[in-house]
Amino acid sequence: MAVLEIKKFGCPTLKEKSLDVESVDDDTRSLIDRMFETMYAAEGIGLAAPQVGVSRRVVVLDVRPSDPSRVHLALVNPRIVEATGEIVGEEGCLSIPAVAGDVKRASDIRVEFLDRDGFPVTVSASGIEARALQHEIDHLDGVLVIERFSAIRRNLLRSQLRKIRKEGQRQAIGPIEVTEPVAESPS
Repeated sequence: MAVLEIKKFGCPTLKEKSLDVESVDDDTRSLIDRMFETMYAAEGIGLAAPQVGVSRRVVVLDVRPSDPSRVHLALVNPRIVEATGEIVGEEGCLSIPAVAGDVKRASDIRVEFLDRDGFPVTVSASGIEARALQHEIDHLDGVLVIERFSAIRRNLLRSQLRKIRKEGQRQAIGPIEVTEPVAESPS
């Protein structure tokens, strides 16, 4: 299976609101498998379908490097049904390499979704898993992590973001297979 190109800030796919997956079929499962492979190749802990050029509500997540007690997840049409507490922590993104900043998130969430076989699942998450799920679901809604940074932080990153945006604007829309994956900072 081939690794997919990760779209960078500036690529229009990242700003679109993703469409629901109507049925979890072999194409959806193939996308999930390719997304896991891409995420692992990039050394990330989460990846949303828009980040590989697919405007569908699909997320893969594996926070086991940070929390070995968790399992990897494939989420189709995820939605946060409960969010409580508040925590601030540093976040980066595979679509915005070498950029990080503090983001305020809910500390505990409950998410409903379909698994890779189309069965409904509800997961309660906290810590890094809650943070990563919120980050990836933001991607499905066309929200990038830099939009959650403080205005001061965004201003400090302005020239770096301009450079990444130019790269992203040159990327082709849609999924593209790559032969040599390059590790980037975790999402």
